[in-house]
Amino acid sequence: MAIGSNPPFRVHGQLPDLHEPTLITMLSGWIDASGAAAAAMETLVSELSAEPLITFDADTFIDFRARRPTMELRDGVNTKIIWTTPEIRRGRDSEGHDVLLLTGPEPDSAWNYFAATVSELAVQLGVRRAIGLGAYPFGAPHTRPVGLSCTSPNADLVASLPYAKNSVDVPAGLEAILEHEFYNRGITDVVGLWAQVPHYIAAMAYPAAGATLVEAVAHIAGISVDANPLRREAAIQRERLDQLVLGNPDHADMLRQLELAYDAARGANSDAVNDNGAQVLFTGELPTMDELAAEVEQFLKEQH
Repeated sequence: MAIGSNPPFRVHGQLPDLHEPTLITMLSGWIDASGAAAAAMETLVSELSAEPLITFDADTFIDFRARRPTMELRDGVNTKIIWTTPEIRRGRDSEGHDVLLLTGPEPDSAWNYFAATVSELAVQLGVRRAIGLGAYPFGAPHTRPVGLSCTSPNADLVASLPYAKNSVDVPAGLEAILEHEFYNRGITDVVGLWAQVPHYIAAMAYPAAGATLVEAVAHIAGISVDANPLRREAAIQRERLDQLVLGNPDHADMLRQLELAYDAARGANSDAVNDNGAQVLFTGELPTMDELAAEVEQFLKEQH
């Protein structure tokens, strides 16, 4: 595809000359447990001082009956309408590395057209690497480091990464479509990173997952970004979650069994034994995500 004279986007100024930028994608509307990927993208936008470079045509890609714009009303005066549309922002880290950030809502229509347009722009801008961000609920305790899984059309790249590799047929988000578009256009260093959020926390913010995504992006892309603000939020939340669990014997038992099952599944079986030295298998019934999330949220409200 060659971009014609009437492209479905507007460039703010001119397309710049960039040096092998990394393109990072997080489009809202698909799976993002705890808003972890959105929090990671917000951190990247802030850390990289990213400014709008390309805005995509809203009428082409967005159904505003499903995603209505916001009317800003002040004392009866309709001051402005706030539209939501996908955009590419341009940023740079402290060491001068160029980074592009594809943000905003996932398009409601014309996915093939959007993916082809984005990939063509990526080629024109000299993109070397593309990284997508997401998060999903997982059977993991909050007392363990956040795990990551990865996706890519590049089998060699997947094999080289130290992240979980899953085999499953699931509905695809646009990020997955972009992976193939980039790969088919010669951007073979393309990967989707997915944070594994404890299932009982997936209905509330979980900054530890956002921090893990930011740190993984920094490592893979070779850029300098600071995840410490998210890490500080995560430390505060961890303390509050621990207080909640310690205050409820049922929750404490649930968490311990979840830890044992989690560690055993990863080969860390040294702790997965009872007082008699026999291996402990998880046989209890975990609370549902909604049940435990509701109690956690109520606890945090009481703690302000």
